Amino acid sequence: MNTETVDVAVIGAGPYGLSVAAYAISAGLETQVFGQPMNAWDKHMPTGMLLKSEPFASHLADPAGDFTLAAYCRSRGFPYAYARPTPVERFVDYGKWFCEQAVQDRVTPVNVVDVAKQDELFTVTLETGRQVQARAVVLAVGFLPFARIPAALASLPSSVLAHSCQLNDLSCYAGEKVAVIGAGQSAIETACLLQEAGAYPHLIARTAALKWNETPVEERSMLARCLAPRSGLGAGWRSWVWSERPALVRHLPGRVRRRIVRTTLGPAGSWWLKDRFTSVPTSLGAQLRRAVPGEGVDLRLQDAAGGLFHLHTDRVIAATGYVVDVRRFSVLEPGLRDSVAHVGHAPVLSKTFESSVRGLFVVGLAAAPTFGPVMRFVHGSRFAASTVAPALVARVSGRRSSSPVTVEPSCR
Repeated sequence: MNTETVDVAVIGAGPYGLSVAAYAISAGLETQVFGQPMNAWDKHMPTGMLLKSEPFASHLADPAGDFTLAAYCRSRGFPYAYARPTPVERFVDYGKWFCEQAVQDRVTPVNVVDVAKQDELFTVTLETGRQVQARAVVLAVGFLPFARIPAALASLPSSVLAHSCQLNDLSCYAGEKVAVIGAGQSAIETACLLQEAGAYPHLIARTAALKWNETPVEERSMLARCLAPRSGLGAGWRSWVWSERPALVRHLPGRVRRRIVRTTLGPAGSWWLKDRFTSVPTSLGAQLRRAVPGEGVDLRLQDAAGGLFHLHTDRVIAATGYVVDVRRFSVLEPGLRDSVAHVGHAPVLSKTFESSVRGLFVVGLAAAPTFGPVMRFVHGSRFAASTVAPALVARVSGRRSSSPVTVEPSCR
């Protein structure tokens, strides 16, 4: 039986994978996307969640800009306005609509279990056993492989411990005491949604006080807009550079890039969560020292003064973020995975998102250590897609990668 050969195999059908595919298809490349469209957003986000990103920063990317969130909302009669958060269910439907419009029948909704390389071709093996060969592969695996569980919680069984990316229907927590670990949007919103679902959440964070994003102001003077231009990562020239010029971030020293990724848009709750959160119990300034399972979980904590205290809970949710690590590229055959050059376990990427393995490209969260914090957000998908597509054309045709597409600056 002959094995099908395509120009580009995109592993992952989230915002980055679909955006790269839209650009690659437009460039005339024979492209196949593997994975359930918008699966992580559909099955690994809590029902009732609202996107923290503004609607204008939540578009998937196609070359003509025809299939934006704004266009989708117009087609469905949904509101689309600044400072009006988008429900995750609507965003999932938008992503599937984008897929139908821009990617069409190029999606195979089956998971990839192995990617190997021999000479200049990759062999992509699906969970059905089907194999496809590709001249180039784009890893768009999103955030799920990189969920971080603190060492103090790692020994807890899955019956009492979940990472926030494993949540969907929170009604299963109704009537239970749930400790939520973290101080960011995910932790705060999860605690609110748990309470609204009939659970008894208790938020635990190392920080002495929770931070809250300011209520956005839509109408700004020309002077304010030029002094602090608005971008997909917020207002201010620094945020604008990280958001709109990620190609520049790559030229910064590695330690500087890591600090930018770590500190830009650090843990904070959205302005629209503050009132909903007021009745949620908290233990702030608390260091988690140990978690002991039994009849539920006994959490052993240390307060800011060094005193020890206990908190008993039925279950624990770790809203503790993500850490990029090439060792978690589980779809790659071990030998291929070991061939990916890395620094601090983050992949080393070229200016076109190509890894040290010729023809293997990496986009999304895994590219944040190279291109900065915008890769943590949907807003970065246009830069990634518009940069990777010409490099894919060059790679498939055997030429050197071309320069990335950039966006002209503006005062917004």
